[in-house]
Amino acid sequence: MKKYVLKWEVSGILFVFLLGALLHFLFGWSGESRIVGLFASVNESVWEHFKQGFWPMCLFAAIEYRFLRVHVNNFLTAKAVAVYLIPIITGLVFYAYTAITGEEILIVDIFIFLVAIIVGQLTSYKIMISSKLPEYTKFISPIFIILLALILMLSTFYPPHLPIFLDGNTGTYGIP
Repeated sequence: MKKYVLKWEVSGILFVFLLGALLHFLFGWSGESRIVGLFASVNESVWEHFKQGFWPMCLFAAIEYRFLRVHVNNFLTAKAVAVYLIPIITGLVFYAYTAITGEEILIVDIFIFLVAIIVGQLTSYKIMISSKLPEYTKFISPIFIILLALILMLSTFYPPHLPIFLDGNTGTYGIP
């Protein structure tokens, strides 16, 4: 059964990466629809790029839940950890390398996104095949996922004026 679960998680890497890449452009393609902006990056800020991992990961989790729920432990906890790992890794590595190089490098940004997804999915796999966690994790994990979803959506319209929310190309925050 571990191979079955691992195949799902590896498939998720490709799914999240490709859909995340699509979400980078979807806001512009939609004519800057505010509804689309809830789920897609609305500018080039680091924060807005976190949506590119979060929403595809949630969608993939909803799909795979149907197939994995009876075969694994800790599904929701595994997915909650994964959706938090992706932006944490992406943000930390992005700021570390740009502090060293003094510039953003697109291919490095893409690679960081891919690595963050891989780490998220493989961590999710390890949590799902591990021993059953305490019962409260089943209830607290969806709360953490919903909380992040709300923060991502609200900050699209009401971003704090902090560097992580700043679009370095336009000098704007949130929806332009």
